[in-house]
Parts: sequence; C-alpha cells; structure tokens
Amino acid sequence: MKTDLSRILAISGQSGLYLYISQARNGAVVEALSDKKRSSVGMTSKITSLADISIYTDNEEVKLQQVFLNMKDVLGDADAPSSKSDPEVLKAFFEKALPTYDRDRFYVSHMKKVVDWYNNLKKYASLDFVNPEEETEEAAE
Repeated sequence: MKTDLSRILAISGQSGLYLYISQARNGAVVEALSDKKRSSVGMTSKITSLADISIYTDNEEVKLQQVFLNMKDVLGDADAPSSKSDPEVLKAFFEKALPTYDRDRFYVSHMKKVVDWYNNLKKYASLDFVNPEEETEEAAE
C-alpha cells in the first residue's frame, strides 16, 4: 500500500509519526504509526504534514518526499543512519542523498529528524509514496 505523506503528521513535543484519522471538535484524531494507538491532539499543538516539509538546497527547496526517494536510492534496503549517529556521519550521508543541501540552513538537528522519519516510514508504513499528481488525476475522473 502506498504512503500518502499528506496524511502522515509530525507533532511537536511528540516522538514518532502519526496518521491523520479525522477532524475532532477541538483538534484532530491521530493514530501512532508505531503502535496504532489513537489519540486526540488539540488545536494548540503544532501539527505538520510531511508533505508540507521541504529541505533547503543551494538553488531551490526539495520536497521531503523527493529527499526520502533519494535516501532510498542511496540506502537500498538498509536503514538510514541513526539520529544518535555522529554529526559527521549524518552530514556525509546527506552529501550522498542530497549533495546540494544548504549547509547554512539545513542543520544536523534537521538531519536527525529526517533520518528518524525515514526509518519510521520504512518500518511502519511504506517508502512507496502516493504521487500528488496521480491523486489529482484520480479525483478529476
């Protein structure tokens, strides 16, 4: 089954990734990808869809989905380096996966989040993504 990054959420203050289930009166109902437990998240929480995240490069911003695909090309079936890896290991990895990343605006703390998200998606969902263009075409039919 393909993963729709627009429904996968990162919630500030919460570890892991969440699947958007539905709107609630005062927020959203989400399901943790790791243990499938559902919970309600209030409107005061900062909720970000992975589809809305981009990484700065020297000449443009690259959508997170494309970064994940680049990582998959570099890694094959292996896991990404751990977020607890040495910062130099993470930088060397992103040199291969996204050679033009902006060294002034894409920090090691961001790299740690991206590799954690990648490993979570690989383990609990799929790295086969729904293409936003395909989704729009299907809706039009």
